[in-house]
Amino acid sequence: MNEIIGSLAATRNEFASINIAHVDPKQCFRMLKGVASPSFKEISPIRPVLTFDTPDKRIVEGRNVVDELDKTTNLAALDWEDFEHVVRELFAKMFTARGSSAEVHVTRASRDYGVDALVHDPDPIHGGKFVIQAKRYVNKVEVSAVRDLYGTVQNEGANRGFLVTTSSFGPDAHAFVKGKPLTLIDGPHLLQLLQDHGYGFRINLEEARKLLKERE
Repeated sequence: MNEIIGSLAATRNEFASINIAHVDPKQCFRMLKGVASPSFKEISPIRPVLTFDTPDKRIVEGRNVVDELDKTTNLAALDWEDFEHVVRELFAKMFTARGSSAEVHVTRASRDYGVDALVHDPDPIHGGKFVIQAKRYVNKVEVSAVRDLYGTVQNEGANRGFLVTTSSFGPDAHAFVKGKPLTLIDGPHLLQLLQDHGYGFRINLEEARKLLKERE
């Protein structure tokens, strides 16, 4: 048999801070929140902290967008690709705030994948794989989009899916997510999350409709 009996994940900074010449293996393993077989006398395989499909061709390099915006920015009128990067940066800050070493990536600009961002969190308790869809909408999000997200979560083998929008969700969408590993984040909730991390933007759907129409 060829099984995994120990698994851990470390960021580049965490690894760089370790003095390999004077490291205590057991203490280091615990500090990095490693997961191991409970007994080396009766060895049993464990699930790796992270399992990646190598390589994921969907992932592209992230861009710093959120810090370049100011308080006058109407998120609902933002370029849709910039909005996806804003959402990625927000989730990266949210996971970092709770001490996670999660990696948050945006995916290629394609409507075929059903995923706008991917999160891989190595935390053995609260971690896993999460998928994010970002919809810069000026109209209410249809329940069909929520159903599509649920299908994506299942296809990806993800722990949870997040649907983030600048607009809102109807009662049918909220009813559909009950009992499912889905989280809906509407415009007001999005603004609150951004504000919690020091960003004071705004959402004006009527203004955005006019601006987007002028761009057509």
